[in-house]
Amino acid sequence: MKKGNLPPGWTEKDVRALAARHDTQTEGEVEAEIEAVLSKENQTLMVVPTELVPEIHKLLCRKRTA
Repeated sequence: MKKGNLPPGWTEKDVRALAARHDTQTEGEVEAEIEAVLSKENQTLMVVPTELVPEIHKLLCRKRTA
């Protein structure tokens, strides 16, 4: 993975640790994590066409830096 592709502030080590965590999660742990995210206030989960994801990502990045 190129450093330019990493989220700001992340290292390759961080990405590998996250991937390892997800690889070892049980189905129950995954379900609990999803439930915790879905129960957060002021958040919305929605399905969007894949081709729109890059534009949505740009919009979210602009919103965070504003």
